[in-house]
Amino acid sequence: MSLLQISNLDAFYGESQALWDICLNVEKGQLVTLVGANGTGKTTLLKSINGLLPPRSGKISFSGEEIQTLPVHEISDRGITLVPEGRQLFPKMNVQDNLIAGSYLKRAKKKRAANLSKVYELFPRLLDRKNQIADTLSGGEQQMLAIGRALMQDPQLIMFDEPSLGLAPILVQEIFSIIDGLHNAGATILLVEQNVNLAIKVADFCYVLENGRIVMQGTGQELENDEKIREAYMGL
Repeated sequence: MSLLQISNLDAFYGESQALWDICLNVEKGQLVTLVGANGTGKTTLLKSINGLLPPRSGKISFSGEEIQTLPVHEISDRGITLVPEGRQLFPKMNVQDNLIAGSYLKRAKKKRAANLSKVYELFPRLLDRKNQIADTLSGGEQQMLAIGRALMQDPQLIMFDEPSLGLAPILVQEIFSIIDGLHNAGATILLVEQNVNLAIKVADFCYVLENGRIVMQGTGQELENDEKIREAYMGL
């Protein structure tokens, strides 16, 4: 059974439809990518999953339970965590306080100390800067902090929304290495990303979104070898 299963989902902003008949599955332990150009509905889908934009129709099941009518905090408490586009840290709080803020849910509070140790082990730079104010960190360090804060929620599913956005190429490679490392350690990940080249290389399975509709799906290797994908997204 899929950890996350989306069936025939339609989503609207007011009367404007943004997603049409979305069907998507994420198995436990998989890294699934959702790729497409800017403005195609990728972030909208993440908002529907975490409850910020409840779907007009369709179903979202997590661990076998329908969640599309639940409020955001209840969805989060079931283990779905989002690393948002633009990081959205608490800019005037220090690194450690930002991390602790990620463990406010009941399920995460119990493991706060253990998860904090794991985050600092994964990101030694954050340990070195634990008393530093968040908005004085570099872009790469801020993204590490956003990922660390997500891990403090003890997630079953981590969703990434455009983690490479605004980062220098060398930092993009570093962030993707971190995401790949989390996957290899057993994390279940849904990755939304415009950088198709990198996204499909780390993915177990990929979905291509165009104008609010899934138009193609397959393994990373299948998409990498598809002429339409190569021409449209990879400049090949």
